[in-house]
Amino acid sequence: MKKFTVMKKFAVILLAFLLAAAAAGCGGVDESQFKGKKIGIIETKHGKIYIELFPKEAPKTVENFEKLANSGFYNGLTFHRYEPGFVIQGGDPNGNGSGGPGYTIKAEINSHKHLKGAVGMARRQDDLDSAGSQFYITLAEAPFLDGGYTVFGQVVEGMNAVEKLRAGDKMEKVTVKDF
Repeated sequence: MKKFTVMKKFAVILLAFLLAAAAAGCGGVDESQFKGKKIGIIETKHGKIYIELFPKEAPKTVENFEKLANSGFYNGLTFHRYEPGFVIQGGDPNGNGSGGPGYTIKAEINSHKHLKGAVGMARRQDDLDSAGSQFYITLAEAPFLDGGYTVFGQVVEGMNAVEKLRAGDKMEKVTVKDF
């Protein structure tokens, strides 16, 4: 009888641990689904965000994002802008929307639409070729942005983490991997 009680307690503790890990975004993602793809991974306190990148449609933009990510540029930066039902934006070393990496890249407008979870390059409103390091993730469809901004990726796992992000939340670590 005592043995059964110990086993029951162990099972309850194990179940609680597994549920907590799932809620935190730990594990659970079958990375084999990404085979043959270039994936950006943003680690946050809310979990990991997996972004399928579009190197064919936005080669220089993806190359720039990968260079910045894998050099550690984004690590520790915040998401400085949160517009409910629209976007979460980050990638500014100044933390207020005014900064960048010290250079800009040309826009690579393509046919990808601003669906929920689209990842695009932020830029000055008056200059198509003013993007650098700041990017946004759409929280809902935003067709009015189509054709005006470079969409270079799409969230494929972790949209639940994206939806929990707010201004001030940090990108703990950002990497790009070829699977």
